[in-house]
Amino acid sequence: MYHLPCGLSANCTLTESHEHINDASRMKRWLVITIACCVTLGTSAQLDVQQTADSIVKYQMKSGGWPKNQDWLKGVDPKQAKEWEKKGIGSTIDNGATTKEMETLAKALEQLDRMVGENSHWLDKELVKERKKRYTEAFNRGLEFFLDMQYDNGGFPQFYPARKKEPYTSQITFNDNATVNVLRLMKGVLENDDRFKYVVVEKSIRKKCRAAYEKGIQCILDCQIRVDESGKVLPYGTDAWKTGKRTVWCQQHDKKTLAPVKARAYELPSFTGNGETCTILQFLMDLPNPSAEVREAVKCGVEWLEAHVMKDMALERFRDEQGREDVRLVKRQGSELWARYYDLEQAEPMFCDRDGIPRKHLSDIGYERRTGYSWAGDSPRRVMERYKNWKKQ
Repeated sequence: MYHLPCGLSANCTLTESHEHINDASRMKRWLVITIACCVTLGTSAQLDVQQTADSIVKYQMKSGGWPKNQDWLKGVDPKQAKEWEKKGIGSTIDNGATTKEMETLAKALEQLDRMVGENSHWLDKELVKERKKRYTEAFNRGLEFFLDMQYDNGGFPQFYPARKKEPYTSQITFNDNATVNVLRLMKGVLENDDRFKYVVVEKSIRKKCRAAYEKGIQCILDCQIRVDESGKVLPYGTDAWKTGKRTVWCQQHDKKTLAPVKARAYELPSFTGNGETCTILQFLMDLPNPSAEVREAVKCGVEWLEAHVMKDMALERFRDEQGREDVRLVKRQGSELWARYYDLEQAEPMFCDRDGIPRKHLSDIGYERRTGYSWAGDSPRRVMERYKNWKKQ
């Protein structure tokens, strides 16, 4: 191990995880770059970005994406990584995976660019160039992963390849903002925003990303659940669907029919109120020069949320008789709340346990799921407040 003489002991330690440094000479050159990070960037948190980026590059999967819930700075167990490949566990966009890794690579490229400019008189530019090349290639492979996983209809699955024992991972996924995260990253790349201005994207990939981005937006619009005058959900593409009333979105939609579908046992086909629908509406309102279809989609989504608010209701946390932290819905004058799920038949709030049986009240489900999941919230309020100004534009 090497410790840097810049007052950043633990976070500036070079470990054996840097396998690309295979001789003493190259180790010294890499050490010079790392010291330059200390001098130029000044904080251990910023230096962590470079070390994290090295780990991200090392553990990028063959598909071009990454697994979820990893602490890349702390390091990954090599045995676990081999197990991913052996079992065919696909890369994912769940829980911010892959998009977060690519954002870190972009930040690392920005820092390297700054470092060269401020230390050009003594820094080994060739090694910096090599490092930038590895980060850039990994970022471009990440974009190719998005292109490979996207369906012809524009949808993105949760995992790619899908997990064999969890078929829902192949469905079009809005849960945990998966699709929106991908499209926001693509939007940033295509518009050369500040996050990605130091990333060189291959022309052929950029062109494909433009088409994928447009398809992704259209898929969002096509997945928006439509109903007839009685509130019955209409099948996508039918004549009735074409003239049906737009509403909101489900967490996941069938990869072929675009119908609302189940994910985990307690995530049933539904209208979503607090959660995915809000993220989608915020994304659509971020689009420059929104089309008439986008405007209609946002208008109808907001109207649906307005019509399905739980008035004079609040989510209250308390301690039960056993001293455990618990949660319940209570009446509270003037408070407004939206359920995470509304059933597809009556559009009424719905709660569910691991047994997959829908229930009308939060108190009807077991303690573990009641306290271990987000069942209600007020995020639609922020959407509606923003919409007041957006619709005037």
